[in-house]
Formats: sequence, C-alpha cells, structure tokens
Amino acid sequence: MPRWKPDARDRLVEAALDLFTEQGYDETTVAQIAERAELTRSTFFRHFSDKRELLSAGQEMLSGLLAEGILAAPAEATPLEAVAAGLDRASGAMTDFNRGLGPRLHAAIDANEELRARNAMKSIGLAAAMADALRARGVSDTAAQVAAELGVLAFGLGYRRWSDPSHDDTPGELTTYTAAAFAELRAAAAELR
Repeated sequence: MPRWKPDARDRLVEAALDLFTEQGYDETTVAQIAERAELTRSTFFRHFSDKRELLSAGQEMLSGLLAEGILAAPAEATPLEAVAAGLDRASGAMTDFNRGLGPRLHAAIDANEELRARNAMKSIGLAAAMADALRARGVSDTAAQVAAELGVLAFGLGYRRWSDPSHDDTPGELTTYTAAAFAELRAAAAELR
C-alpha cells in the first residue's frame, strides 16, 4: 500500500464522502475509508480521531479566516462591512477541491441526523468566532451575534450555490456567491422592519 502519496488528509475526506454517498454514513467504517484512500488505519487516526471528525475538517481554519478578515477590515467599517470582509477572506481561500466536495458533503449531511446535528454545531462555532472578532472591534454583544449569524447564513448559502453541480457553467469564485448571498440576506433583513 503506497504510503507517500501527497494530500493524505484530503484523500481521506474524499474517500469518506464517496463511501457515505454510496453506502451511508452508519455503514461506513474507518477501515473502509483508509482502504479507499489507499492509506492505513493508523494514517487515518493521525489525521482524525473518528469518522465524525472528517466532516468538521477545516472548521478551525475556516473560523480563523473569517475572524482574520473581520479583524483586518478598516477601522471605520460597520459590523456588517467587517463581516463581509471576513466572508471575502474565507471564501477566497476555498479551491476547486472544496467546490467538488460540496455535493457529496451536502448529501451525506442531509441523509444522517447525527451529521446534521454536527453540522449545526459547526455553524455555531463559526458564528462564535465571527462574533468574538466583532466584539474585539468594539461591537456590542447583540450586534456582534446578529451580524455573525448573518455571516454564517451567507457563507452556507453561498457555498451551497457555488458547489451545486448545476452551476458548473456559471463562472465565479466562492467570494462572488457569498457576497451575493450576504447582500440577499441583508436585503431580506431590511424588509423585516
């Protein structure tokens, strides 16, 4: 079994999503994931503690990118402008690899209650990172939380649209999709008055 192929972590994520789609999350074992990725079980466990952790891979990095963008926004930026800067920073780091994972990721999550709950926890973590960054800019707790929640919704909506295979003929980076989703959500919020 080859041990030195690059991108072991990415290969494990891809293998897991393929297997989750083919046979279901509950029926997929760590051994099957490692075998599909042409890696050993011990390599799997060097990267992930269990198969559930596969679906939150990259959450820390994504949280960090969102917070970095918010903190780097101009001092005069409003909370929503700072969130837009965070979305731009995080979205700009996503690659075609991330786009290709989208449909399989969404299918796996939609088909399993445990994964839906885990995904909801991931969203809570992203919102917390964004809200903390906003509070560090002096934004009040309530405004920081509302702006962060809008940001999480925009990122999720933008990512889902960007990774939708029916949009393959629609050019654009994830930044275009998250910016459009954020503008759409801001307009919808304005209608609530």
